[in-house]
Amino acid sequence: MWTIAKRMSDDQRRFEKQLMFNHPAFTQLCEHMMREAKIMYCDHLLFSLYAIVKLGIPQNTLLVQTLLRVVQERINECDEKCLSVLSAILEAMEPCKNVDVLRSGLRILVDQQIWKIKRVFTIQAVMKSIGKDAPISLKRKLEMKALRELDRFSVLNSQRMFEVLAAMDHRSDVLLDECSKMVIGNINGCPLKILITILQSCRDLRYRNLDLFKGIADYVVTTFDVWKLKQVLFVLILFENLAFRHAGLMDLFMKKVVDERGFLTMKNIVSILHVYSSLNHLHGGPAREFLDAMGAALTGYLHHISSENLLNAVCSFCLMNHFPLAPINQLLQKDIIDELLMSDNKERNAYKLQILAACLKLDDVPCHKALDLVLPSQPPAPLYPNAKVAELLSSLLGEGYFLENVQLPHNYHIDFEIRMDSNRSEVLPLSDANAVTSATDIQRSSQPKVNNWEMKKLEMKEAVTFLKSQIYSTENPPTADVNFQSTC
Repeated sequence: MWTIAKRMSDDQRRFEKQLMFNHPAFTQLCEHMMREAKIMYCDHLLFSLYAIVKLGIPQNTLLVQTLLRVVQERINECDEKCLSVLSAILEAMEPCKNVDVLRSGLRILVDQQIWKIKRVFTIQAVMKSIGKDAPISLKRKLEMKALRELDRFSVLNSQRMFEVLAAMDHRSDVLLDECSKMVIGNINGCPLKILITILQSCRDLRYRNLDLFKGIADYVVTTFDVWKLKQVLFVLILFENLAFRHAGLMDLFMKKVVDERGFLTMKNIVSILHVYSSLNHLHGGPAREFLDAMGAALTGYLHHISSENLLNAVCSFCLMNHFPLAPINQLLQKDIIDELLMSDNKERNAYKLQILAACLKLDDVPCHKALDLVLPSQPPAPLYPNAKVAELLSSLLGEGYFLENVQLPHNYHIDFEIRMDSNRSEVLPLSDANAVTSATDIQRSSQPKVNNWEMKKLEMKEAVTFLKSQIYSTENPPTADVNFQSTC
């Protein structure tokens, strides 16, 4: 029945499944299945349970729960083929008492038989189904088994490994590095869905591989016209989550958005603005046209945009040094401010309003006087240990060329501050930089962000090279102060 149903379209499958369930013989079939479960071949039992689950028979029915208990009793009969099917069953089911017991049994069985498993597909199926709370010793055994089989990995195995490791919440840098090489080398023709899954897994595992990210971004640029803008936006959102900026892809997307303004729904506007403001990607003439287009599109939604979406969009605009007056004026209305400060997210909204107020005052926007608010005070920002970063900066720049733990008004905090010339090609000693006081010589700049977890995994030489690439710019943006900020 499942073999037939899985080949149908979703609508047809839904209709045919209802006919199956309503057929008089279906009840008899289920009763017969429960009677025969204890004497069926183990693989037949598991394939039958898998088909029942995939057909959508409710998990709390007597049939499903009975079969789960029988499988628990007969789990020691499982061979490698049965392990694959059992793993697929557990992956498809919601947690419940019998499912949890069966998963525990699978973990014990895998721990005993792991070195006997021959197929890479079976190894990955088991890894994906044992659960994030599996013992770390079992996860490491599975990691070692996968590493032993690396020479036999196909391209599909390498692509799937990211999702598999994310499913069991175990980051293996060695395994991911090798699979990344395979993905990059065989990226032509790879479906975007698979690349998105890989990026999602990298985010969940906090795994950062610049060569992999660049390879994916370059491929999306090369095949840009094949994809929908919505798909490319999703890729950019994932890159923002990973703190990765690919100038070519972002420039191309920016140009496409200006040409196809029908894509700018309210939800897309907020997402695009967040990505571009977070990654500090704005420079040159096209950026102004892009910001004007985004501002005009946002203005068109002002009559029905939510207060929080409006706050998010305007805050992103201000971080990019762009101030569309119509959205700002609407946001500064007293009823909108009151709504934001009384919502469930009032702390987050108050924080963004303080950012907005600071941007408006720093850039001397005419409407900033309207923001005469008493906002809740923010708690002091937690201070994270940055001993390794401080040591790296001392090695790279020398003493007297950076400030550590800079406290700003309104409880803003910067881990490290570095002052540079307008071309970002030379770091200035703090004594010289402090002599520059003219407002025309000091400009608000972007803040390169570096993840602490990323720095910890790098060797000192690699970390120095990485920091150097983040501090110095080849784009020559018009800025004299550059704040270097690390994040957890």
